[in-house]
Amino acid sequence: MIVQQLENQSPFTTKDGSTIRSILDRTNAPVEKHSLAEATMTPGQATERHHHKLCEEIYFLLEGTALMDVDGETREVGPGDAILIPAGSRHQITARSKLRFLCSCSPFYDHADVYFD
Repeated sequence: MIVQQLENQSPFTTKDGSTIRSILDRTNAPVEKHSLAEATMTPGQATERHHHKLCEEIYFLLEGTALMDVDGETREVGPGDAILIPAGSRHQITARSKLRFLCSCSPFYDHADVYFD
């Protein structure tokens, strides 16, 4: 059994500009097809609009509110909201307050699969 503690994971900045801590991924467990991370953003911070050719993502908001844009459709999201980001969808999240959310990726998150418009 593999169990990882969030507080033991070191944060890093992704290519899109968000700060994440990997909870479980191929860097800290024998994960083959998935990754789970916690992302944090400060009020007013936005990721750079991007897409993934391979990766499907799910964001699950834990704290704060944000504007979420997926393929030009924008809506306000908050705690308890889960957002599906299909592979190939151009997306951007903009924090309206201090923001904390989980990011689930399949296949696992990889910097090489981040493409900017």
